[in-house]
Amino acid sequence: MTVFPKGFLWGGATAANQLEGGYDRDKKGLSVADVMPGGKQRMAVLASDDFEWKLDNEHYHYPNHRGIEHYDHFEEDIKLFAEMGFKCYRFSVAWSRIFPRGDEKLPNEAGLAFYEKLIDTCLAYQIEPVITISHYEMPLVLADEYGGWKNRQLVQFYENYASVLLTRFYKKVKYWMTFNEINSAFHFPALSQGLVKSNGANDFKNIAQAWHNQFVASSKAVKIAHELDSELKIGCMIIYATTYSIDADPINQAATMIQNQEFNYYCADVQVRGQYPAYTERMLSSHGTSFNALDITEEDLALLKAYPVDYVGFSYYMSSAINVTSDDLDEVAGNLLGGVRNPFLKASDWGWQIDPEGLRIALNDLYNRYQKPVFIVENGLGAIDQFDGGQIKDSYRIDYLREHIKAMAEAIEDGVDLMGYTPWGCIDLVSASTGEMSKRYGFIYVDLDDDGNGSLERSRKDSFYWYKKVIQSNGIDLD
Repeated sequence: MTVFPKGFLWGGATAANQLEGGYDRDKKGLSVADVMPGGKQRMAVLASDDFEWKLDNEHYHYPNHRGIEHYDHFEEDIKLFAEMGFKCYRFSVAWSRIFPRGDEKLPNEAGLAFYEKLIDTCLAYQIEPVITISHYEMPLVLADEYGGWKNRQLVQFYENYASVLLTRFYKKVKYWMTFNEINSAFHFPALSQGLVKSNGANDFKNIAQAWHNQFVASSKAVKIAHELDSELKIGCMIIYATTYSIDADPINQAATMIQNQEFNYYCADVQVRGQYPAYTERMLSSHGTSFNALDITEEDLALLKAYPVDYVGFSYYMSSAINVTSDDLDEVAGNLLGGVRNPFLKASDWGWQIDPEGLRIALNDLYNRYQKPVFIVENGLGAIDQFDGGQIKDSYRIDYLREHIKAMAEAIEDGVDLMGYTPWGCIDLVSASTGEMSKRYGFIYVDLDDDGNGSLERSRKDSFYWYKKVIQSNGIDLD
C-alpha cells in the first residue's frame, strides 16, 4: 500500500456552532445558526416562505445553544484528540464571538481570548490548528438587518474580521480556510449566505451576487494573510460530490457535465484560478440572471486574479447519480445534493450513498483541474450508535473510513498532492442538517440525546482506538 507522505495531516474536524454551546456567554452575539431550529424538519423550516431570522422559543428548540458544551470542555476534548495522535485539528471561529453584531469596528476581547486558549491547547499537544474563518454561523445582524451576503457591505465586515483573526494568530496558525462549503448556496443559501425566502433566496441573482462578494472577501483574506507571512496557507472549501450519469445516454451525460460545472467547480474555479470560468454566463442565464446584472468592478476582478487560494479544501461524503430522461427511478438523499439511486452503492442510515472509489475520482479530478494541493477536511459516516456493555462498537464507521483511506492512498499513487485528512465530527456534535445528536459521526461518544438530556460524559468508541492505530502507522495499518 502507498506510504502516506511524511508530515501528512491526520486529524479531525468540527464547527463552532455545532459543538461549542455558550451561545450567549462572554458577550457573544447571536448567529444565524443560533436561530436555526432543531429537528428533522430544520431545512424545511428554513426554506419556508415565512421563515425570518428570529428566535422563536415558543415553537422551536435550539440544540446549538448548548452543543456539547465544548466551550467548557475543550481542554478535555483536545486531550482526547491528542491521545488519538492528531497531527491537526480543523475547527471554526464563531464570527459573533469576535464581532457580536458583525459590523463593529473593534472586536470582543473575550472571544479572542477563548480561541487563544483553544489554539494554545492544541499547540501544547503538537496539534496544528486548521481554522475555518466562517462556517455557517455569520452574525445574525448581518443576515437580518443587512440582508446577508448579497449586500456588498459584508465584504468590509468580513475583511475586518479576517484581519483581526489573522493578525492575532498568524504566528500560531499556519492553515486557514475562508468559507465553509461555499458552493452549498447553490441548493441552500441560508447556511453560508444568510439568504432565506424572506430576504431574497428566491432570486438567483442574489445568490450569484452573494458569491461574488464572498469571492472578493476571500481574496482580501488571502492578501492579508500573505502580507503577514508568505508561508501561511489559506484555502477555499467546497462540498464535492463525485457525479455520474445514470447511463450512457448523451442527454444524461450533458446534464452531468452541467451539474459538475454548477456545483463542483464554479466556486472553486473562481477562488483557485482567480477568474470566472467560460461557462459562467450560460449558467447564470439558465437560472434567470446574467453576469452583467451583477455588481462587479474591474478592481474586484484584479483582486481575484492577484490573490487566489493556496489549496483546495473539500468535504466528501457521497456521490450523486444524474438522470433527466426517466421518471421511474428512485430519488435519494445527500449532503444538500441528492440524485437517483445508484444500484451499485449502499447507503447510510440517512440515505447518503457510500462510495469510497468516488473519493479517489474526486481527488484526481480536483488536483488535475487546479494543480494545487488538496485537503480532505470533511468525510465520515453519520450513524446511530448504541452502547453495548459500556462500549460503542462502531465497526460500520471503521469500515467506511478504512475504504475511504484506501481510496486516498490510491489517489496519492495516482500522483495527487494530498495534504491531509480530517474526518468530520471527530467528537459527536449537533447535526447541521437536522439539529440532532442521534446522527453521530465521532470517534468520541458524547452522552446527550436529541432532547438535550444526558451527562455529557465523553466515551471512546471502537473507532477511536482504530484511528489511533491508523495515525501511528501513517495510514499503513488499517486492520
